Amino acid sequence: APGQAEMYAGLQELGVANGEDLKETLTNCTEPLKAIEQFQTENGVLLPSLQYALPFLDLHGTPRLEFHQSVFDELREKLLERVSAIALEGKVEERYKKLEDLLEKSFSLVKMPSIQPVVMCVMKHLPKVPEKKLKLVMADKDLYKACAVEVKRQIWQDNQALFGDEVSPLLKQYILEKENILFSNDISFLQNFFSPSPKTRRQGEVVQKLTQMIGKNVKLYDMVLQFLRTLFLRTRNVHYCTLRAELLMSLHDLEISDICTVDPCHKFTWCLDACIREKFVDNKRARELQGFLDGVKKGQEQVLGDLSMILCDPFAINTLALSTIRHLQDLVGQDTLPRESPDLLLLLRMLSLGQGAWDMIDSQVFKEPKMEAELITRFLPLLMSFVVDDHTFTVDQKLPSEEKGPIPYPSTIPEAFTKFLQENRIACEIGLYYILHITKQRNKNAFLRLLPALVETFSDLAFSDIFLHLLTGNLTLLSDEFALEEFCTSLFDGFFLTACSRKENVHRHVLRLLLHLHHKVAPAKLESLQKALEPTKQSGEAVKELYNQLSEKLELRKPSPAEVTETPSMELPLPTVPTPASR
Repeated sequence: APGQAEMYAGLQELGVANGEDLKETLTNCTEPLKAIEQFQTENGVLLPSLQYALPFLDLHGTPRLEFHQSVFDELREKLLERVSAIALEGKVEERYKKLEDLLEKSFSLVKMPSIQPVVMCVMKHLPKVPEKKLKLVMADKDLYKACAVEVKRQIWQDNQALFGDEVSPLLKQYILEKENILFSNDISFLQNFFSPSPKTRRQGEVVQKLTQMIGKNVKLYDMVLQFLRTLFLRTRNVHYCTLRAELLMSLHDLEISDICTVDPCHKFTWCLDACIREKFVDNKRARELQGFLDGVKKGQEQVLGDLSMILCDPFAINTLALSTIRHLQDLVGQDTLPRESPDLLLLLRMLSLGQGAWDMIDSQVFKEPKMEAELITRFLPLLMSFVVDDHTFTVDQKLPSEEKGPIPYPSTIPEAFTKFLQENRIACEIGLYYILHITKQRNKNAFLRLLPALVETFSDLAFSDIFLHLLTGNLTLLSDEFALEEFCTSLFDGFFLTACSRKENVHRHVLRLLLHLHHKVAPAKLESLQKALEPTKQSGEAVKELYNQLSEKLELRKPSPAEVTETPSMELPLPTVPTPASR
């Protein structure tokens, strides 16, 4: 049987008798019992004292197989311990010479399941397994699967395609995990996509597996970065940028200096990581980050491509944008213009570098994007004027009202604001974060005023998953407003429904929101929304599933017949009972 052959694989090459030899001996002999006894003597454990002990075990009914198996297991454990010890003792050349000799002697038994762990252990402790042996392992699927990651690294570093096959499913899993969080049915302003700390995120399965696969191997680390760059270029998916930063910081946590010292982004990423942890860029760290950017020397501009990818990580963008909004509010209180704040200008510089990552890597032109003066001289003061409008309105409300009546909240949006959101990427990003900020403050007036500007934004950023995930979470703070027709019409008809039919992700986010807040929406509005959100034939499974969940919830909310005061007409026709004939 093939299984039997595997069991004895390689013994003959070492001159050790195996099952086949016994079979041959028994086939060609006249006295089988004597032949068996002779085979046992020749191949048994050559220990004189055993001659008397074995019959004693026979008397206890212990099979010889069981005895030999336990001796074998014990010896194998001792050998494994010895191999691990050799790998640590004596001079480097000597220890590896011993292991190489051992590998040479034992490699022919590598397919023998009982000996395989020893051969694998020897290879694991060799920093350079002979090329020939690596090729044999690589060519055999089962051997490749069984060998330690230390050996696989040696195979991978010269076989990019094979390494790519190993890494690819992990990268797919990573992207899927991120999307599952963005589309999660749990909607809350307290817990969102950006809640987990960087340290917690790095404990994720994919980052840990990749970290282990790379070990201290700079070549493999470079390969993973190359995969991430290529996938980012191909898909524009910013989660690959997150993984780029998480992987570097995971190696940093393990103090893998072989890699950290050669990655030119290491110190910048480390500093930015601390800002992301605090969700704010303080003055001290701002100076450090600026030092790194200003320190990019002539001829080393290519590092900007990597730095831009680190800054394009949504967690970095989130931190920079939140810090920008906070700075703008402080400037209002200090009567200072944006152009007079170096800290604010640095935040914009980093936002600009992050948002320009794809273009830079695609064009291979490594220079910082030019900042548009109007962003600083017109757009940011415009945002500050909105903050002032809010302060003014709040103060007006507190003043004793005279005959002229209460001053209404400004309802128009300056045309320039809408134009900036459509044409300038950085302005759009900051504008969206300002809208998230006012929603979190439960500022319904400001929210309804600026909402129409979101229908058309740069590259449809207002309909991106990250923004909609954050917006739906913050809208739970305005849940009581959903009972009002005007609010729902502005939010659903004026914003969400304008994109539902052309963007499946928007459809999903609206359904997520309604699943959470349907009980707050006026029944008539809910009914029209249910009709408007009905999936089409083209809709994906996720939309259909969410819609079904919503329909079930709404079905449960309908009053039961018992609650209806009028006697409902019987819906089913009564069976016709023949009336007794009047005789």
